[in-house]
Amino acid sequence: MMRSLKLSTPNKILLLLLCPMYFILFVDRVNIGTVAPLISAELGLSNTEMGLVFSAFAYPYAVFQLIGGLIGDKFGPRNTLFVSILIVCISTAATGFVGGFASLFAVRLALGFGEGAALPTATRAMSSWTPEGQWGFAQGITHTFARLGNFVTPPMVVVLVAWFSWRASFFVLAAVSFVWVIAWMWYFRDEPREHPSITREEIATLPARARGKGSRVPWLKLAKRIAPVTMVDFCFGWTLWLFQTWIPTFFVQSFGLSLATSALLTAVVLFNGVIGDTVGGVISDYLLRRTGSLVIARRSVIIAGFLGGALFLIPVILVHDVTVAVVCLSLAFFCSELIVAPIWAVPMDIAPRYAGSASGMMNFGFGFAGILSPFVFGYLTDATGGWSVPFLLSVGLFVLGALLTLRLRPDIPFVDEPEISAAGAAGISEPRSA
Repeated sequence: MMRSLKLSTPNKILLLLLCPMYFILFVDRVNIGTVAPLISAELGLSNTEMGLVFSAFAYPYAVFQLIGGLIGDKFGPRNTLFVSILIVCISTAATGFVGGFASLFAVRLALGFGEGAALPTATRAMSSWTPEGQWGFAQGITHTFARLGNFVTPPMVVVLVAWFSWRASFFVLAAVSFVWVIAWMWYFRDEPREHPSITREEIATLPARARGKGSRVPWLKLAKRIAPVTMVDFCFGWTLWLFQTWIPTFFVQSFGLSLATSALLTAVVLFNGVIGDTVGGVISDYLLRRTGSLVIARRSVIIAGFLGGALFLIPVILVHDVTVAVVCLSLAFFCSELIVAPIWAVPMDIAPRYAGSASGMMNFGFGFAGILSPFVFGYLTDATGGWSVPFLLSVGLFVLGALLTLRLRPDIPFVDEPEISAAGAAGISEPRSA
């Protein structure tokens, strides 16, 4: 019998803590995109150099998707996220002191180190604190707060710049981030049964195989199993990095808009991700309850997101009009964000015991896309003198992502024993329900 969407106390507690964290992480990640025109003008940086700065975050971020997942599984979410977000606070504040390309590149590297372990470790916490039938919703709502961070960052940073300066805006954001660090260490426990607000009955609803800290991770075997999800996440991540870094500059350079107007239009575009993340998670869990099929619940939503995103990016390439750009970018972002909840739920479906490591391996694809996408996008705008070619590349990767999604098998659990059943190895097992 499928569980309803009514949230348990453990899930409510976890989401109360993780939703603000996701919000903070994405504010600190994308704030540089809003002030990029000011930074590049003051420091004399080209689009190609700013693309390298945007990509700097992704080098350690990609690596720590793997290392961070292992650390989160080994040491538990409480200590891992404490250290991670503390690094985020320090590197965000340090951004306000940069004096040129090298120092700006360095602080973005440091930010990538801090954020790299955060999302895989948060997924590890979800696998312990959330009933299996609520995984899609948990991923959807937390990433909704991430996109809410995307949405509010442009106007918020513009206000901070107007009140103080672009440098001071980073100091303010760092201070807010530090408040979360204190709240996390005070309230969270790695083991749900140690929390005074949770009853024995609620403990019994949690996945027994995912409770507590993980044991030794069969890394190579797990990486091979997660590889198809990693490739799909790369295709998704390519264009998400575009939205998180280049959209404000796109409006400024392509349409000659002011920084304030660009920030407002960027916020309009990014708000649609707030809706898309929640909708994707709710639809995925609804399909799971109705059909009992993880394949239908995860694959169908991911494919719809990819194809919708590709469709709505095409008018941005063909029509040079600011209204068309805002509307179509908004719809493309909404569609692409439908992907987030189901794709983050897939590693939990496949390997809940190693959810931190598995989700980190998946999100390595996103991190690797972050190394390439911002730089390639900036280089192509300089090389071609326009924005059509980089957007066209994003359309192609969306289509590729939809095709690769057909290879995902969330219904086949990861088996870490030496032998896997013949049916599972052949990929013909019956769909597993939650």
